[in-house]
Amino acid sequence: MPDIKIIIATTKKYRMPEDPIYMPLQVGAANKKAANTPYAKDNTGDNISEKNSSYCELTGLYWAWKNLKADYIGLVHYRRYFASPEARGEDDPFDKIMGGEEVKRLLEKSCIIVPKKRKYYIETLQSHYAHTHYVEQLDETGKVIRDLFPEYMESFERVMTQTSGHMFNMMVMRKDILDKYCEWLFKILKTVENRYPENNLSAYQGRYIGRIAEIIFNVWLDYQITTGTIPRYQIQELPCVHIENVNWFKKGGAFLAAKLFHKKYDHSF
Repeated sequence: MPDIKIIIATTKKYRMPEDPIYMPLQVGAANKKAANTPYAKDNTGDNISEKNSSYCELTGLYWAWKNLKADYIGLVHYRRYFASPEARGEDDPFDKIMGGEEVKRLLEKSCIIVPKKRKYYIETLQSHYAHTHYVEQLDETGKVIRDLFPEYMESFERVMTQTSGHMFNMMVMRKDILDKYCEWLFKILKTVENRYPENNLSAYQGRYIGRIAEIIFNVWLDYQITTGTIPRYQIQELPCVHIENVNWFKKGGAFLAAKLFHKKYDHSF
């Protein structure tokens, strides 16, 4: 049987799934104010833990890429998981989380698991980013991709005009595919970070590297599909289960305020 590890990015002690396929990982552990948790920490081995304020959960992905030995590696969040295809209206959201045996069955026919696309309907990925954050960051990312990986520019331009995308930096991948994705991703992000430092940004807006990664994951995936490197049928999409309630009323209001009045987001929802 394949060895599968799905890390759960967290910054604090929290209820965790009991299934052994999941591995809680404290991200940003290099921060002097980081909480003390009983979990593995992302400041061991080869790591970029100190970049957590801008890279968010990606310091966990980097740690897993560099330090975990497994056939498949995944990333989820302590408040957001892949939902079990067999879940049916359970009261406890933890009962809806995809279990290890289900993951193994899905990976017999797929090499990647991603969250279902989030739909913005009246916004493209680019315009939504421009209204809620600072579009210069995304523009600079396009320039970096053009400089480092020009073959991806067609995918980048296509994804920017789409009204939906796989978000949250969540995935499960076969390790050789993850290696290629992370090599591509972190080379781009490091260059963007150097060209566009986070000076004078609020703590919330300072997380821009993690947000850029959410979007360009779709660029990388589009390129794999359109070039035939990864067949579309080997990419499994699953809904997400949220452990804590999402205030969709406030989230929707902030979305409209951003679009109509250009009010940037200043906190999560």
